[in-house]
Amino acid sequence: MKISIVSPVYRAEKILPILVSRIEKSVSSITSDYEIILVEDCGPDNSWGVIEEMARNNKKIIGVKLSRNFGQHYAITAGLDHVSGDWIVVMDCDLQDQPEEIVKLYAKAQEGYDIVLAERFERQDSFFKRMTSALFYKVLSYLTGSHQDKGVANFGIYNKKAIDVVRSMKESIRYFPTMINWIGFNKAKIRVDHSSRYEGQTTYNLSRLLNLALDIVLAYSDKPIRLTIKLGFIISILSIIATLYTFIQWLCGDITVLGYTSLIISIWFLSGIIIFILGVIGLYIGKTFGEVKNRPIYVVSHRLNYD
Repeated sequence: MKISIVSPVYRAEKILPILVSRIEKSVSSITSDYEIILVEDCGPDNSWGVIEEMARNNKKIIGVKLSRNFGQHYAITAGLDHVSGDWIVVMDCDLQDQPEEIVKLYAKAQEGYDIVLAERFERQDSFFKRMTSALFYKVLSYLTGSHQDKGVANFGIYNKKAIDVVRSMKESIRYFPTMINWIGFNKAKIRVDHSSRYEGQTTYNLSRLLNLALDIVLAYSDKPIRLTIKLGFIISILSIIATLYTFIQWLCGDITVLGYTSLIISIWFLSGIIIFILGVIGLYIGKTFGEVKNRPIYVVSHRLNYD
């Protein structure tokens, strides 16, 4: 039985030696057959140089360097495409996901689960990060019509057959938790300790989170289209009511000249709704255009210790 640990790396130059040491200590208590796949997402620091040095001295470390900054979930995809283990652990590199929890995840998986997700208990993030994260998951849950647990992110252990299904999903917009949620399989969640960041700050601000939510919604849900249909229906009903009311007033002689103000307001309001609906449709068309190009999801520039 082999375990593969996948971690996307960005601005982790000082963290990587500690991360690898703690992973090795934790996983070696389960099995001696493991590999650590570090996917460097073309960050501005010397993370790749550190990975090169560690990989020279440790053949269990597989280094993958992307040709440019693709993003965290694309880096996870690249790591999953390089795994050879029977069980795959996905975790962030900032040590908020604690490697010592891998033992608990694996023990739970042995109860017959294909996927065991780490539920972060008492998140050690700033107040602003917790609030923006909560907003992100609420928006995502509503617009995708599915439950998105704010306590669960990438950290978890996954059976190879589950990861094989994720690998077969070739859509260009990647968000690992949603993909795991979609594929099904026998899942469980366990609470794990969540640590504060070892150093630095998260690169996910509110704007990036909302943009990510929009991409995910467009990729995995047609609810915005359905909402615009409902909006159009409501406006149509209100228009019919307003027309009947105006017609009755005219029959009663209460209206001799139609109001200029109400006409202008109606034109602007309905024009805005039409432009909004066209914008939503345009977003879906744009994403479809991106998909049919069939470009690679990521591009690898260098590999270490990988045959």
